[in-house]
Amino acid sequence: METTPKRTTGWVVMETLRGYGVDTVFGIPGTHNLELYRPLGALGIRPVTTRHEQGAGYGSDGWSLQTGLPGVVITTSGPGLLNALSAAGTAYCESRPMIIVSPGPALGAEFADVGTLHETKDQLGAASAIVEWGRRVTSAEQAVAAVHDAFELFATTRPRPVYLEIPLDVLERETELPATATAPRPLPDPARPAAGDVASAAALLARAERPAILAGGGSRGAAAQLRALAERIAAPVVTTLNAKGVLDEHHPLAAGSNLRLAAGRRIAQEADVLLVVGSKLGEAELWVPRLEAGGTVIRVDLLESQIDKNQRADLGIVGDAATALTAILEALPETEADAGRGDRAADRVRESLEAARAESSELSAPNAALAERIAAALPQHAIVATDSSQIAYWGLLNALRVSQPNSTPYMATYATLGYGLPAALGSRIAAPHRPAFVVTGDGALMFSMNEFITVVEQGEDVTVIVVDNGGYAEIKQNEADAGIAPVGVDLAQPDWVAVADAFGGRGRRAGGPRELAQAVEAAVREGGLQLIHIDQAAFDLSEEAAS
Repeated sequence: METTPKRTTGWVVMETLRGYGVDTVFGIPGTHNLELYRPLGALGIRPVTTRHEQGAGYGSDGWSLQTGLPGVVITTSGPGLLNALSAAGTAYCESRPMIIVSPGPALGAEFADVGTLHETKDQLGAASAIVEWGRRVTSAEQAVAAVHDAFELFATTRPRPVYLEIPLDVLERETELPATATAPRPLPDPARPAAGDVASAAALLARAERPAILAGGGSRGAAAQLRALAERIAAPVVTTLNAKGVLDEHHPLAAGSNLRLAAGRRIAQEADVLLVVGSKLGEAELWVPRLEAGGTVIRVDLLESQIDKNQRADLGIVGDAATALTAILEALPETEADAGRGDRAADRVRESLEAARAESSELSAPNAALAERIAAALPQHAIVATDSSQIAYWGLLNALRVSQPNSTPYMATYATLGYGLPAALGSRIAAPHRPAFVVTGDGALMFSMNEFITVVEQGEDVTVIVVDNGGYAEIKQNEADAGIAPVGVDLAQPDWVAVADAFGGRGRRAGGPRELAQAVEAAVREGGLQLIHIDQAAFDLSEEAAS
C-alpha cells in the first residue's frame, strides 16, 4: 500500500479537474495511463470502468448533460484513444463539453515506428481531426494550463470536446507544481450582446402579431429566461431534440421537439417574427435541407459565425443565451399584454401537436403507436436515453413529454448506434434521484450490450427497453426503396431476457401495454440492471391489452 503519494504530472492534471468539480471519470485503466488513475482515490474521484472506450465517452456525455460539467474520459494510448473518438465526434457534432486525456509516446519517440506497445502513427493528429483542439504537452505546467484553457473554452464559446496528450515520460515525472497552480481559475463572464441589437430585437418582438421561438441546444442553460420571454410575448416554443424540455413540454406554449415534422416546422415558418436561440438549424434536426422561415428572423448565438448558418438572419445577436434573453426581457416595453394573445398562441400549439401526432403516425404507424404506449408507461421525471433507432426518432422523441432539458440524452446529428445504454448509466450516476431508462432498438443495443456488466458492477439502476424489430429495419426499407433485395439487415437475435439474467440483471417480456406498465413498475421497484424485451411484431397495441 502506497503511503507517500507520488505527485506526478498525472496527479496534478486530475487534481486540477477535481478543483473544477469533476468527481467522476470514465475510462479503462491501461499499462500507460496508471499515473492518471493513481490519484483518483485520494482526490475523491469515482472511476467508472466501461467495457469499451466508446462506452466511456458516451457515459461521460450522459454524466455531463446532467451536471453541466465536461465529461472526462481517460484512455490509454493507441487503441484506447482511437476507440473513444466516435464519442468525441458525437460531442463535437452536438456541441457538448468533453475532455479526453491520454498518454502518448515519450518525448523524442514521436513517429519512431519501432514497434513499441500501442504504437500509432499519429494519434495526436487523429484526435485533433475530430475535436475542437488537441494538444501534446511537454511539462506538468503545460498539462495543467491545458485543463484550465478547456474550462475557459466551455464557459465562453461553443462547447466541444478537447484532447490532452501527455507523453509517457512527462506523465510519470514527479513535479513540484504548487496547489495554487492547479486551483480553479475564475471563469470569464458570459459574452454580453450589443445594446443596440437587444433594443432592436425587443422592438420587433413587441410589435409581432405571431411571434415564435425556436430553441436549440445552446438554449439549455437559459430555460428560466426562455420561459419568461415566451410567456411575456405569448410565443409558441418549438425545440430541436438537443433542446427538448428547455420549456416544460406540458406548458401551453410548448410545441415540442417536433422540428422533424412539417407540423412542428410550421410554427417557426409561419411566425411573423421568429427568435432562434442557440441552433445551427442543421438538416439532421430539421429533416429538410433548410427551415425557410417566412417572417423576420432574429438569431441569438455565442458565435458570430453561426448567425447566418443555414438560415439568414435579419438581426443577429452574438452572446450567451441566458444573458441575451434577460436583456431582451428588460428591454421590452412595459405595456399591458393582449388578454387573448396567449389563448391564440396556445390554440396554435394544440393544433400543431395534434397535427404532429397524426403526421408521426402517417410516417411510421407501428413506431408511433408503440412509442405512445412506452411513453405512457414511463415514470414522470425519468431520464430516457435513446439511440439512433426507429422507435426513438420515429416515435418516442415525439410522443414523450418531458419537464426539463437533458431528460432525453440523444445525438441527433452524429446519429450513432450504441449511445443509449452508456449515456443512461452516466446520467444515472450524475442524477441518482431520477429513474434512468434506455429505449432502443435491437440493432443499436448490440453495439453496447457489453455495458450491461458496467451497470451491474457500478451498482446503478438502469432499465433497458429493447424494441426488437428483427435487425436494421430502417436500412432494410432504404434498400427496398433503392430496388435492392434485403442484404445484411435481417439479424439473428439473442434471447434478450436470458442475456440480461446472465449479466446479473433481470429480464422480462412485455406483450402488450398492461404487461409493459407492470414490467416498468417492477423494474423501478427492484432496481439494478433491468431489461424489458418487446417483440414489435407481436406486441398487442389494443386498448383491451391495457385494461
